[in-house]
Amino acid sequence: MTRRSLIALAGAALPALGGNSRKISPEDDHFLDDLSRRTFQYFWEYTDPDTGMTRGRAKADGVPYDPNRRDIGSIAVTGFGLAALCIGAERGWVKQDEAGTRVRNALRFFADHAPQEHGWFFHWMNVKTGERTGVLQNSEKKSELSSIDTALLMAGVLTARQYFKKDAEIDRLASKIFERIDFHWMQNGHATLLSMHWTPEEGFAARYWDHHCELAIMYLLGIASSTSPLSVDSWYAWTRPTVTYGEYTYVSGAPPLFVHQYSNVWIDFRNRREKRLSKIDWFENSVTATRAHRQFCLDLAKEFPGYSENIWGITSSNSEKGYKAWGGPPRTKNIDGSVVPCAPGGSLMFAPDICIPALKTMMERFGEKLYGRYGFTDAFHPTNGWASPDVLGLDTGITLLSAENLRFGNVWKWFMRNPEISRAMQRAGM
Repeated sequence: MTRRSLIALAGAALPALGGNSRKISPEDDHFLDDLSRRTFQYFWEYTDPDTGMTRGRAKADGVPYDPNRRDIGSIAVTGFGLAALCIGAERGWVKQDEAGTRVRNALRFFADHAPQEHGWFFHWMNVKTGERTGVLQNSEKKSELSSIDTALLMAGVLTARQYFKKDAEIDRLASKIFERIDFHWMQNGHATLLSMHWTPEEGFAARYWDHHCELAIMYLLGIASSTSPLSVDSWYAWTRPTVTYGEYTYVSGAPPLFVHQYSNVWIDFRNRREKRLSKIDWFENSVTATRAHRQFCLDLAKEFPGYSENIWGITSSNSEKGYKAWGGPPRTKNIDGSVVPCAPGGSLMFAPDICIPALKTMMERFGEKLYGRYGFTDAFHPTNGWASPDVLGLDTGITLLSAENLRFGNVWKWFMRNPEISRAMQRAGM
């Protein structure tokens, strides 16, 4: 087993690799500041100021989106948006009281008006009314009550609670929203695991969150609950399959790179290891996953010559033929040579030495075709000229928060200051 593998999986007493160990040059910092301001702009312009709900996507060129879809809001993107308001206020891009007003309005909406069941919210809702909807505004298929998306929303709620900790109403509303979540109900009778979703029409999903993916934030929040806490066994109940790719061995339960980013952008796993099972260092695990993924893309260059040292990254995104949940290793069958900028963007906090050059090279080589008002477009193909016309809120969110953690550690700091979270980390043995 390699030195990298030992660090990630066995808790060896070795110096940390990757992560924040590389000093950021002034030029790189200037680039990250520009990227962060652009991604923040997405949340400022595509969030309804009265409800706080953020739309799921926008046109990359900044032109108002198709009116048939522009009022569809995602609760996960809204979670990123609440953290974005904290970042914007901290950076001085908007006034503190303006950001505070938006946070307060969002928490009022979710505390008292948004439809919910046992504290859980629907994945997609109309940003103005809160009405349950589908991905398309007029779709007959309505969205599910989503356990993971509610968790990502709640991460943003608790982050904002700590950033605006002097605001008594924000504190009260955030606490009300969190304490109302009935984690036991979402277990649907299971002793340790959480159901993937629930709908009024069909009830609970048959599947549970039972293997490594983006689920860590959900189980940590469950353990942190004061009203319906999950047992510590819930943290260790989901499987931790390992992947070996070349010199890299790490835990990964799904090929898309985002599964190593979405929970870790909130939970500060640095210098922590689990006390049970394999004593995994989840921060170093994500560093290893990022480096393995880059090598995976480089190895694909024989088949897809558009991949190169600084043009790489595959995670769930749109493609010329629609949405694809692609990635690797292991390789998914539908890879076509497209590149997804938020793959390195979401891993800035793990491996800036390879992620910053990748993003800068994409910007420099492809210019305004990829890099516009809200940062990078969702995906592009470096050899056939295709570029997605859309920017996705999840892309801009994970990129903004990861860049903020790399530069200042702020999202980690704000989220981890919640006393419930600190206690849950201790209970879970980290």
